[in-house]
Amino acid sequence: MALLLQPASREALAEAQTRLDAIIDGASATELERIGDDLFGVLRLLLTEIPLRRSLSDPAVAGAARSGLADQLLNGKISRGALDVVSELVAARWSQSSDLVAALESLARQATLAVAEKNGALEEVEDELFRFGRILDREPQLNSLLSDGSTPAGERVQLLDTVLGTKVTPVTKALLGQTVRTPRGRSIDLAAEELSELASARRDRFVAHVSTPVRLTAEQEQRLADSLSRIYGRAISLQVELDPDLLGGLVVRVGGELIDGSIAGKLAAARRRLPS
Repeated sequence: MALLLQPASREALAEAQTRLDAIIDGASATELERIGDDLFGVLRLLLTEIPLRRSLSDPAVAGAARSGLADQLLNGKISRGALDVVSELVAARWSQSSDLVAALESLARQATLAVAEKNGALEEVEDELFRFGRILDREPQLNSLLSDGSTPAGERVQLLDTVLGTKVTPVTKALLGQTVRTPRGRSIDLAAEELSELASARRDRFVAHVSTPVRLTAEQEQRLADSLSRIYGRAISLQVELDPDLLGGLVVRVGGELIDGSIAGKLAAARRRLPS
């Protein structure tokens, strides 16, 4: 489920996400686990310290000044990678202070999911989150207990630990634990569904969706996968779909990027360049 943000906040989050992805690509699973934990810690700080949250998102204050305040408060207390993400977040322009909180939570979740990426367990995490959401949907009393903000957070997390035990991966347990600790008014079954969707979207970063008018040979698919892996600096798997309307060439989508090398695409581009 995509965050419902106004244009300025969407742009700020997209830039911060790009920054985080660069950090993720160069970090180890252990480093990412620390970054995720630190970002969740900053999230809890902003949820409890309302004046601080307003100061860090105040459009009347220069972005550099807001970033400097974050650095003054957090330098040495969180990892360098987490501080870089927070500094970029607070320096950006936000439509409202609650958008900053939502963005910070999104990036904390992404960093934690990236631990599963590094460990090759992202698909498993996605499935575990989905199944847990369905369990809560069938067990409304448990769902209510985990979502009840009037119960101390420690007690809710302890209940979650009892339910999960050792049945799920550490990343799944960490994500659900952070959500139960700070539900932000959400039902935990819906939050688990959101997390599953995030894992699916995260996994899609490593999949190239290829449209082709003719079936590719195994050798052609391997060459294409190797080329894309070199371009993106990570292993890329292919999902190939036949589309006779393309006439020739390929259309490749990796995450939000589109590479249109089809004949149909080139003809359409040529038509757009013709004088009217």
